[in-house]
Amino acid sequence: MSLKAQEEVQLQAADIRSLPAWKNLKESVIDLQQVQVEDGSVSDSANHARSNADIDNIISSIQQIQPHLPHDHEYLERVVQDFRKWQSAGLGVPDFLDSLLAFQPQQWRINGLPHLVVFPMYTQNGSTNRFVEAVLIDVIWPEFIDELESTRYSNKLFVPVHFWDFTPGYDTNSAVLFPESVAVRSTPKFTWGAIFADREAARFRRVLKAAAEITSLELPDDAAALIDDQTLCQETFVMWDLIHDRTHMRGDLPFDPFMIKQRMPFFLYSLEELRCDLTAFKESVLIERDETSSEEARRHAKLVQYAVIFDRIFRFAITGSRVRNYDALGGQLLFAWMHQHRVLHWTDGKLSIDWKDVAKVVVELALRVEELYWRSIDRPKTAHWLAAYDLISETLTPNPASVWAKGPDALPLDGPPKGLTDQVLDDEFPLSMFYEALEKKMRTVIESTAGITGEASAKFANEVAE
Repeated sequence: MSLKAQEEVQLQAADIRSLPAWKNLKESVIDLQQVQVEDGSVSDSANHARSNADIDNIISSIQQIQPHLPHDHEYLERVVQDFRKWQSAGLGVPDFLDSLLAFQPQQWRINGLPHLVVFPMYTQNGSTNRFVEAVLIDVIWPEFIDELESTRYSNKLFVPVHFWDFTPGYDTNSAVLFPESVAVRSTPKFTWGAIFADREAARFRRVLKAAAEITSLELPDDAAALIDDQTLCQETFVMWDLIHDRTHMRGDLPFDPFMIKQRMPFFLYSLEELRCDLTAFKESVLIERDETSSEEARRHAKLVQYAVIFDRIFRFAITGSRVRNYDALGGQLLFAWMHQHRVLHWTDGKLSIDWKDVAKVVVELALRVEELYWRSIDRPKTAHWLAAYDLISETLTPNPASVWAKGPDALPLDGPPKGLTDQVLDDEFPLSMFYEALEKKMRTVIESTAGITGEASAKFANEVAE
């Protein structure tokens, strides 16, 4: 696409959210959701006339918006066809495979390029209902990210985006748009994954500001800039996500780090997510020190290090329930590791961090996890699980009621792995006294970030300032 064409699309996209067609599309989708059941179908025939009218309005609205999105022409044509086939089939379980295959946003990673996404789908971290949702987004793809992706961190599936508007399924904590969430008749090969970097950045900024005030943490000037600048912050999250996302399939791994369709202790998921974040941290340290990297890449590399630490220890650790919360466990582990290696201090009721020594200590944790993974292919599954538990419990104190904490002699090692998993408590590693107190003070702030966008964050900041 030429620069001139790109600018024309961007000028049109700036007004898409204000078009009557987008408003009508949202209203019709929301009304349709009221009569869909969990699998996406409209099971009550008494609601079919209402549903068909909503779908007719959805189709009409898509067709009115379509000229503003020439790069999505084929996809939007297929969406219309899939809606019509759904109507003809009697509004049973929807099948949008044809339109999903036509939607290829990874082929158009152009900064500011908009997309209209309409599918029956569930939203990660939100509802499991596979309702029709409509999302208006655009791509975040600054030049330094394009350079990093093309030269050092190839990730052809990665599509960072931000919200313009959305239907209720995305008024949640969900910050991803994945093709596997779409209702289809068969599972295709997935070719993209979208991350809402503006939502990640907006909630990070709000949480970090509150946490720093509550703990009396004095932020370095460049870290404080993340609170003040949404664009800077979301570009930092794009860089973090670029490296994190590709790491899931790179390195010395267990045969399958996620053990797809296998039940296993939640702390193993925690280590996998933490490994990817620590890899992003470690790589950012290298980029920051690499004089051949661009100035923008080096600047953002330093900011990624702040973002990984602060998001992990302030938001991850105290967000969500205490039921097998693997993201929280990763945050707890990083905080305790830094504290026990004496680069993080809680003294006289104030939190402080020795920034000159932090990188070395955090990279040491990354290397410990990497060694665990490297050893894994030479170990039986249960031995790997036990080694992973030992790594965590060296730093975090297990629940006093834990069977795992008593060691192998207390565990059912003579049976299937399921027996071991069943012995893991929902809250195997409870919050420390520090985190119990912090969670109470941060609870309303954490809750306020549900459904947040970059635009909403700026509005909130202005209201607070006034």
